[in-house]
Amino acid sequence: MDKESGVERILWSIAIPGFGQLLNGKYIKAFVLIALEILINTKANLNMVIISSFYGETLTAVRQTNYHWLMFYPCFYMFVIWDAYKDGVKERAPFSFLPFALSAYFGTIGVIYSRETRVMGILLGPVWLPILAISFGVFVGFIIQDILIKRRMKKYK
Repeated sequence: MDKESGVERILWSIAIPGFGQLLNGKYIKAFVLIALEILINTKANLNMVIISSFYGETLTAVRQTNYHWLMFYPCFYMFVIWDAYKDGVKERAPFSFLPFALSAYFGTIGVIYSRETRVMGILLGPVWLPILAISFGVFVGFIIQDILIKRRMKKYK
């Protein structure tokens, strides 16, 4: 499969974790991941938290969040996206896991600090702060990936 199909799997996995695996023909894995998505989403109360966050009701979102379950979500989410991409693309760049893995770490840190952290005086809460943290993780992951690829290329010249 080409890089375009990798992007397709990433986008479907972002929409609903497990759908990228369905596209890859990994049906058992897909249904297990979809079931885990439903379980974690339900236990964390994530859909209500998202709705409150989109309405700008951040304190309500913080109160609605089950942080014990939400802590699982960034790592689970980014792993599912990585797994769909990995299985959907024949040739991947070296260290292509880094943006996904670092996003998971940074996203989890975003969840941890989402109750209290304010950006320019605004409490971002359990949806927006982790999204910002995940975005930062992608950015840092691509930078580190680029550095490691350049080092590898120098080593083999």
